[in-house]
Amino acid sequence: MAWNDNNNQNPWGGSNQTPPELEEVIKDFKNKFKSTFGGDSSGGGSTGGSGVAKTARGGLKYLLILAVLLWLLSGIYIVDPAERGVVLRFGAYQNTTTQGPHWHIPFPIEKVFKVNVEQIRATEIGFRNIQNYSGNVSSESLMLTRDENMVDVKLAVQFKIADARAYLFNVLQPELSLSHVVQSMIRQVVGDNIMDLVLTTGREQVAQEVKSGSQSLLNDYGTGLLITAVTMQDAQPPIQVKAAFDDVVKAREDEQRYINEANAYANDIVPKARGANQRIIAEAEAYKSQVVSKSEGESYRFTKILEEYLKAPKVTKERLYREALEEVLGTTNKVVVDENSNSLMYLPIDQLINRPRSSNLSSSESNTFDQSEDVNSDGSVLRSRENR
Repeated sequence: MAWNDNNNQNPWGGSNQTPPELEEVIKDFKNKFKSTFGGDSSGGGSTGGSGVAKTARGGLKYLLILAVLLWLLSGIYIVDPAERGVVLRFGAYQNTTTQGPHWHIPFPIEKVFKVNVEQIRATEIGFRNIQNYSGNVSSESLMLTRDENMVDVKLAVQFKIADARAYLFNVLQPELSLSHVVQSMIRQVVGDNIMDLVLTTGREQVAQEVKSGSQSLLNDYGTGLLITAVTMQDAQPPIQVKAAFDDVVKAREDEQRYINEANAYANDIVPKARGANQRIIAEAEAYKSQVVSKSEGESYRFTKILEEYLKAPKVTKERLYREALEEVLGTTNKVVVDENSNSLMYLPIDQLINRPRSSNLSSSESNTFDQSEDVNSDGSVLRSRENR
């Protein structure tokens, strides 16, 4: 019957009936659902017990497929640029992956550990600095030097993971092993050096020796760690002897100051002394040249006089005698005259007045000579004659 042939009833053929199109849609949906999950799409509106079982088995199959798909998708992982992915299969190492997306067989067959190999980590030796709290760890910081003195040393160690596989599997606690290795090495290095070196000029040297020695031990243990820096934060004597050590340090500073002052004085006085030395040497050389030249001149003069003496001995002797008298008496204030001379002499009264008088000074002094002397009219000493 057509849907509009309803004997003057409403268009739907009754108040409790559904439209034919909606009923067909629902029926088609049920048939598709049954066919999808294993049911029977033909026939009437009810199914038996076998149809329900088939429907349950079909739904479980698709649920299992969905679960397997989700399980496989859970094996996708992404490794950051600073990380390394270590893949384990049934607990055994399989491989190491670098940055980028990767896939592994999901748990429980394989498992991935991501390790940051670029992060700089730090540990403290001899002290702890946690959340604005700083404390000293005496069991780590106190150690003996070669000269049997005790020092308090604090180190800061920076490191990173170089080998992710070794870091995860070779050592149970790599960071703790690093701390123990550095403590052992700093005690060895400090024990090989004297106290003054550790506390003053040798800090950088001690830190470098600790770094190289600790890295060598970590490599031997296979920790997979790489030490990037070792810094000596502090190095002091124990508090009980710190005052005495400060006095020693002050004395050393004074010593260095005195040395610097002495060097400055030496730098000032040595050039002056060298200059004076060179001046004295130059003066000595000049005096030497003068004396040698004068001696050579005297020698030459004596040779010439000798030649003249050989030619005329009497004349030469008289001339030499006159020259000697002139040289001796030329600067004296005494006038020597012959007591038998009647010549008029002019005395330099003004000069004699200005000169100091002596008790034995007179206007004239008579001397008797073994030789006779002649004096000219102006007061000059005449030629002396020998008494033969």
